[in-house]
Amino acid sequence: MHSSFLLAPVFLPIIFWAVYHYHKDRHLPEPLAHLLLAFGIGIVAAALSQSLYVALEWVGLRQDAGFLADTSTVRLFAYALLVIGPIEEFSKLILFVLLIVRFKKFDETLDGIIYASFLALGYAAVENWQYLDYLTPLEAGARGFASPVMHMVFASIWGHWIATAHIAGRALLPAALISFVIAAILHGLYDFAVLVQPFSALPCAALLIIAMWIWRLRLMRTLHETATAASAGSDSRRNSGS
Repeated sequence: MHSSFLLAPVFLPIIFWAVYHYHKDRHLPEPLAHLLLAFGIGIVAAALSQSLYVALEWVGLRQDAGFLADTSTVRLFAYALLVIGPIEEFSKLILFVLLIVRFKKFDETLDGIIYASFLALGYAAVENWQYLDYLTPLEAGARGFASPVMHMVFASIWGHWIATAHIAGRALLPAALISFVIAAILHGLYDFAVLVQPFSALPCAALLIIAMWIWRLRLMRTLHETATAASAGSDSRRNSGS
């Protein structure tokens, strides 16, 4: 049983980011029940991800990333890009496409980032919980802060692309495939930088997340301003016609 002292640094960031995104979704706010459902779907995605890793064990392809970091940088790089990134992003993306995009309230492009972020938070919560037995309190706090941010920024890539296609009435498959590849590669590069032994690689991982977070902030601001302007224009035309 984990103490509340350990649980706090792991789950308080999850709560913070959930409240943050609920506040950010101001134009056409999503029902809280839908956001909580997306969080729950993220928990299911974590279970799916674990199942895929287990399946790799059955065919002899599962590797210990920590061991690879100590023994072979090349093999770690390949494993991060070809296994870790693809498995974790696929597990989240497939449930996003099969379930969340079908929500009736999924009606604006910003919803792609909002729902993908809540799904990512559910995934990160499970991941953080699983690592508690292997971390010191300081490490648990650091991971509790970094993991939700990392999962949210990568999920925002395919969440935005898929939402854009969905709102425009286009086929989802091309957008899902392209954005999946981008997110999986970036995710793999991030994990490689975090796991590889040279300490100089860690700033590179931090810079990657910072750059993506800035992109995400600007995109969310633009989408909100566009939606607000469109709504104002619609109200103006409606009032002038009455």
